[in-house]
Amino acid sequence: MSIPLIEINKELCTVCYACVRACPVNAIQVKTNQEFPEVNHDMCIGCGSCLNVCSPKAVVYTNSKEEVKTLLHSKHKVAAIVGPSISGEFDDITDYRKFVSMIRQLGFDYVNEVSFGVDLIAKEYKAAFEHFNGKYCITSICPPIVSLIEKFHPDLVHNLVPLISPFMTTAKVVKKIYGDDVKVVFIGPCIAAKNSAKRHDTNSSVDEVLTFVELRELFEEYSIHETTLEFSDFDAPLGYKGSLFPIYNGILQAVDIDENLLTSTITSAEGKLNVLGAIAQFEASIEFIKQNFNLFYCEGCLMGPGTSRGGKKFIRRTLVTEYANKRLQEFDMEKWKKEIAQFSELDFNREFTVDDQRLPEPTEEEIHEVLKAIGKMDYHDNAGCEACGYKSCRDFAISVAKGLAKPDMCITFSLKSKQEYIKALKSTNDNLAKAQDTIKKSEKLAKIEQLKAKEASETVSTMLQKLNAGVVIVDEHLKIIQSNQGFITILGEEANEINEIIPGLVGADLKTLLPVQFYKLFSFVLTSNEDVLNRDVHFREGLLNVSIFTIKNEKIVGAIIRDMYSPEVRSEEVINRVNDVIDENLQLVQQIGFLLGEGAAKTEKMLNSIIESYKSKKK
Repeated sequence: MSIPLIEINKELCTVCYACVRACPVNAIQVKTNQEFPEVNHDMCIGCGSCLNVCSPKAVVYTNSKEEVKTLLHSKHKVAAIVGPSISGEFDDITDYRKFVSMIRQLGFDYVNEVSFGVDLIAKEYKAAFEHFNGKYCITSICPPIVSLIEKFHPDLVHNLVPLISPFMTTAKVVKKIYGDDVKVVFIGPCIAAKNSAKRHDTNSSVDEVLTFVELRELFEEYSIHETTLEFSDFDAPLGYKGSLFPIYNGILQAVDIDENLLTSTITSAEGKLNVLGAIAQFEASIEFIKQNFNLFYCEGCLMGPGTSRGGKKFIRRTLVTEYANKRLQEFDMEKWKKEIAQFSELDFNREFTVDDQRLPEPTEEEIHEVLKAIGKMDYHDNAGCEACGYKSCRDFAISVAKGLAKPDMCITFSLKSKQEYIKALKSTNDNLAKAQDTIKKSEKLAKIEQLKAKEASETVSTMLQKLNAGVVIVDEHLKIIQSNQGFITILGEEANEINEIIPGLVGADLKTLLPVQFYKLFSFVLTSNEDVLNRDVHFREGLLNVSIFTIKNEKIVGAIIRDMYSPEVRSEEVINRVNDVIDENLQLVQQIGFLLGEGAAKTEKMLNSIIESYKSKKK
């Protein structure tokens, strides 16, 4: 299982899917109902293609600075083995001996060149290529290439040259010189090397890996600058033409492997697209091609993902060749030959492990379902804009069917969906505007009605106070909703005092104001919805004529109460007054019924009953 190399910071991610499109093995996935892309670490080959395409820098790789600082503060001796790409990376350092001194300043006890390891392993490659035994090979010097083949082209694992990479070779040399207890940190341009160094089957003897970017960060953290330091050269053994390794065919030139187009048995390729095409063609047609492949995933190690962003390939290439030329001018060839002979006895062999991460292919039916969903049924297999990161719409549909992508990643599908969404949104907005206009009109009408209701309420309240009879309206709990002065006068002095504090006795409990036989009439009307009309009730030392009627079933009742001992009630003119009340205040009663319930008709009936009662008594 691979260690996590790449992570995505969701706080910085803008969900542009650039990293998804850049990944050559679809290790960065966007699954259904998932907003942010995620890295499948088992599938990741550590190529770093996703890093440079991420503008907000949400894609990051595993940082090893803390682990390296722990080693530097331990009791162990620590050796730094430095990739030859450093000459192209540190163009701001005036002399290579200065950055060697800067590395020592960090606390490293030894600083060695990986270029010597390149010289050693290049010699092994030359021997392998010259002793052809019928099996064409692929170089295993590039960690992402090794990982790509182990995981996605497992049938080619046995075609990998079974040799460790140059930085592992150099680590073996360092251990041989300084002892097995020495800790080794590789400083280079490759983030996939972090994974290679942790694999036990390689026996690389590399404890940690720092990228050039991380090295710069450590220089900054410890305020290490070349201007304050003296020259310091690499520890022996020094490399020869291995310094050319950062250039894709540098390992071939390091030991003068034949590159003549007519006679060479080696084909070299660099860069993502070239390498992916080369492996596919090697797998399909190697018996026709009949060449060994020397492959670099990046455009040479000098453009590795662990180098600073924005580096210019040919400027870095020039810096590498100038550095190599400068070193070779005073190079001790005899000493180098002796050292090569001395360390050639080390075991540089390794084995590779099949780690098949290929997913089962979806059925044709599943592929067609996806193509239908994204509106691409009419496209032939090789058609597509490739904006999604796949070569064709069919390849994209296969990835969606595998659960590695989602339809929204298709630009045309996404645009179509957005257009439909905009259309639906426009329609919704239009409907909303109409609804808002209707609401405004309704609110305007409601305000008018509210003002009318308020005026009506005030009118009703004023007119209630002018009635000679007592009027009271109560809720289902026998709490007073409204009453007039006539009702308060009938109740007596105590009610008048309460009225001064609580006008109209609003909220007062009728049970505390009336005797039990009296308020039970209200309870009866509330529960039975039957009106009680013209009921004579003794109250204190007087006689009251009571009519209780329903305004709202089981919720609100009203009552008209007349004091039968009142001179006005006894008077003959009471009949005429009641008639006047009917004629002049019928509208008022209707308004009361509108505001408080439907009771106007029953009130009229009750008032007519009063008239008839007095008429009969007069007779």
